[in-house]
Amino acid sequence: MKSVIVLGAQWGDEGKGKIVDIYSEFADTIVRPAGGNNAGHTLVVKGEKFVFHLIPSGILHPGKKCVIANGVVIDPKVLLMEIDRLKERGYLKDDAQLKIGLLANIILPYHVLLDKAREEKLGSRKIGTTARGIGPCYEDKIARVGIRACDLLRPESFAEKLRANLEAKNFLLKNYFGGEEVPFQATLDEYLAYGERLKTYLLDTSLFINEEIAQGAKVLFEGAQGAMLDIDHGTYPFVTSSNTTAGGACTGSGVAPTKIGGVIGVSKAYATRVGGGPFPTELFDEEGQKIRDRGNEYGSTTGRPRRCGWFDAPVVRYANRLNGLAGIALTKLDVLSGLPIVKMCVAYEIEGVRREQVPLSLTEFEAAKPVYEQLEGWKEDISSAREFGDLPKAARKFVQMIEEVTAVEVSLVSVGPDRNQTIIRRNPFRA
Repeated sequence: MKSVIVLGAQWGDEGKGKIVDIYSEFADTIVRPAGGNNAGHTLVVKGEKFVFHLIPSGILHPGKKCVIANGVVIDPKVLLMEIDRLKERGYLKDDAQLKIGLLANIILPYHVLLDKAREEKLGSRKIGTTARGIGPCYEDKIARVGIRACDLLRPESFAEKLRANLEAKNFLLKNYFGGEEVPFQATLDEYLAYGERLKTYLLDTSLFINEEIAQGAKVLFEGAQGAMLDIDHGTYPFVTSSNTTAGGACTGSGVAPTKIGGVIGVSKAYATRVGGGPFPTELFDEEGQKIRDRGNEYGSTTGRPRRCGWFDAPVVRYANRLNGLAGIALTKLDVLSGLPIVKMCVAYEIEGVRREQVPLSLTEFEAAKPVYEQLEGWKEDISSAREFGDLPKAARKFVQMIEEVTAVEVSLVSVGPDRNQTIIRRNPFRA
């Protein structure tokens, strides 16, 4: 395959950063098509930890071209901090490595303030956003009042749009939420300075990616969040504000679906979720806390503890339906080592009826009770396994059962946080 999409097959936080990092070795260009700095991709290279929020994690590979495409909403302050940190650590020595879409919408201070104020106003009904301004920025994009990266290069146009937006946003912030207003001049000066620093990276990213594909480059599309958080197909309203599916990757990057070779879905060997919303396999006991601690299930963007539960096959089957998965990259199998019994949800029971697929009604999803298959656990430390045959029999059986209940091949198994703690069963770029 020449062009491969890697995306989350659950509720996000599946370990996509590590998988993208591994596949980046075989790709020429890595593209982030959607989302914002509400995503946090964590990976460990030779014991050194990296957390990415906007820049594709493929940037750690010398000579790779990395693209933040038009579908991403960008907080310039966060992006420039990420760029500066990379340079301080000896990466991104050549600015030509990074490309940023001229048409990407920009997160402004009022987006962040509105995000926080709305969550506070909702109280117990809050969505559980990261309060980074992602949702309000996408709202402005859809309402056709968004400010884009290209506007930062045109001071007069930017000033006009900013003034008009502030009139409405400040009225809302002050009179409805009782909060502080955003100053015009200070914001204008701050963001024009950001534009000056970012202009070296800005270009027509859709044209760039399509030219790369036409020249035979191998392109890796790095998804954010997960399929169950998709704005159209996820557990609405407990979702993100963008399309997290393969179709969304095409839209956000400006690349036709006919140019995509395959899709890899990343899934943990168990399940996690952040924020509100239904989560049928959630564990509230000591076992759930053990998985949380062993898996370090605390948000890389917010530090919030993640809700933990057993592997949910209907969710991954749904991700397969939405995305046409060519394989599953299974992460954190090592976290389950030492548990005497591991469970797998193979279906739901809703109002006494067995259901093989995820329900679309939020009320039904919240009422869903998991139907479990129970498997024998394994005591062995599997972190040094590099071939599938190195895994203990019980661990292999667990992986094989995932293949059976999802009807998708497990093409990669991660057995630890480091780059080399990986079993690659089939490389999509060499398929």
